[in-house]
Amino acid sequence: MTILVTGSAGHLGEALMRSLRATRREALGVDLKASPFTDRTGSIGDRDFVRACLGGVTAVIHAATLHKPHVATHSRQDFVDTNVTGTLALLEAAVAAGVEAFVFTSTTSAFGSALTPAAGEPAAWVTEEVAPIPRNIYGASKLAAETLCELFARQHGLPLVVLRTSRFFPEADDDAAVRERYETANVQANELLCRRVDIDDIVSAHLKALALAPRLGFARYIISATTPFGREDLGALRRDLPAVVHRLYPDCRALFAARGWRLFPRTDRVYVNRLAVAELGWRPRYDFAHMLDCLRAGTDFRSPLARQVGSKGYHTASFAGGPYPVA
Repeated sequence: MTILVTGSAGHLGEALMRSLRATRREALGVDLKASPFTDRTGSIGDRDFVRACLGGVTAVIHAATLHKPHVATHSRQDFVDTNVTGTLALLEAAVAAGVEAFVFTSTTSAFGSALTPAAGEPAAWVTEEVAPIPRNIYGASKLAAETLCELFARQHGLPLVVLRTSRFFPEADDDAAVRERYETANVQANELLCRRVDIDDIVSAHLKALALAPRLGFARYIISATTPFGREDLGALRRDLPAVVHRLYPDCRALFAARGWRLFPRTDRVYVNRLAVAELGWRPRYDFAHMLDCLRAGTDFRSPLARQVGSKGYHTASFAGGPYPVA
């Protein structure tokens, strides 16, 4: 099986290529940018380029995308061209080439405004049943691409799995207030409670999805670290998240204090990965409990793969006000 990986110069694309090469699986990396993990350079919106890349390919992992960090620096048309038209070109070529499995990397940002409960309401329990309400062109374009994926699975029998991944980039938070109050590692440790996933776990989810796509036909899953919370915690999480965490992990207070860290005061959402765990047999390893184990041991809670890929940034330019301009 030869696997085409789009976005091979990006965070996830590189992680996928590293993992596939490490296990000696045949993989072809494609990206606009040259990199040690890019075999062919070109645009996924170029149908001739895409058709040429799919020669001899039996599976596709489509990770190339414009992300939320590009909303303020790219036009809406850019998002449509890359995230929608590029996905359409890949789907058409995949059907023509007889591809046996296709995995599309989407995002929990597709949920958008569905993740903002009204004042006084409990935190949102976010499963695949929640109807997305995109907040910006990023979410809208990814949701449109998901719809194309489902259409091609239904009309053409293309085995296809959509994975909505939560946060995994290592860069600092785009919110200046968050950056002022918390160091980056503290932010990302907190996010493991409800809205972050390690890139190693994302890779394993993609490989599970690729293997099971022919059996599943079409499926959509949330890919996020396993939350320690239950539905019964949602009201308390909106009011006093530390009280819930300290009940579940009594030594968290001391472990955080030793690092000068703090828990977030509250959360408005909890991403739930139960369907992916049940149907894909996916077993994420890098969760909040693992992070606490690493604090006890004095080790880095990120996976070795996350450390290897490192920080890439989102733009060729740098910005004084943060990791990227916020629209």
